[in-house]
Amino acid sequence: MTKLGTSDLDVSRLALGGNVFGWTADEAASFAVLDAYTEAGGNFVDTADSYSAWIDGHVGGESETVIGAWLQRRGRRDDVVLATKVGMLPGRDNLRPETIEEQAEGSLRRLGVEHIDLYYAHRDDEGTPQEETLAAFDRLVKAGKVRHVAASNFTAPRLASALETSAREGLVSYVALQQQYNLVERDYEGELASVVEGAGLSSAPYFGLARGFLTGKYRPGVEVDSPRAGAASRYLDDRGLRVLAALDEVAAAHDVPVAAVSLAWLAARPTVAAPIASARSTAQLADLLPALGLELKAEEVDLLTRAGEA
Repeated sequence: MTKLGTSDLDVSRLALGGNVFGWTADEAASFAVLDAYTEAGGNFVDTADSYSAWIDGHVGGESETVIGAWLQRRGRRDDVVLATKVGMLPGRDNLRPETIEEQAEGSLRRLGVEHIDLYYAHRDDEGTPQEETLAAFDRLVKAGKVRHVAASNFTAPRLASALETSAREGLVSYVALQQQYNLVERDYEGELASVVEGAGLSSAPYFGLARGFLTGKYRPGVEVDSPRAGAASRYLDDRGLRVLAALDEVAAAHDVPVAAVSLAWLAARPTVAAPIASARSTAQLADLLPALGLELKAEEVDLLTRAGEA
């Protein structure tokens, strides 16, 4: 377990993404994945009010509903650090106070819990003053409905501004950041990571497997049956092949799947507490679970880091 940023939350080194629950994983499959993840020692489950509104006939909240049903039937609420988000649901895609407070109530209801452990601003809203957004989060924390708040998809200047606003106004402050980061997407490194590190925050990056590319399934001439196949295949360039070769070498040395090595590299990076990855089946999850305890050697981290550089 590792401490998440400036919070008192102890989280496992791998967070389970809930975007597939109620989408590519039905309730039974979702329950099986959640069971296997927690039985292996994982305790950090990530979802959002907007999952999976992008599907015809879905309105958002489907993932939260599945997770809520699992929590109730398994009685596992005290074993799980539960993260959800607000600000990207169509029609509610802002961080106005009324949106935050109304959507929090909906998330609490769907999840069937009395409080949310980590509540993210899903993306920045430059049209709403940060003082108003943070004051709404502050009220939720003081009411006991949310334990901690965090930011997702913020630029470095806007994250720094939010942290300064919290300090100046005496409001609750973001404890962590969620953003895209993986071996082949390295934009986080630099100014944004510096803000996170300087403030003592942690990162919980999404797309840790680059839409599936860093599982090692995508190779030249190989067709993969996945909704993300097109997006993942675009990484099959010279750098991508270099990364796959390095991953294969390290995975063989540890006798673990390539996906676990990709996530272990992330977990070893400065500021990263727990990379997020999702699985629509227990078979997919099995490739991820070794990341919970996989410690890479310094030279292996360096090998992978160099392979992924542009």
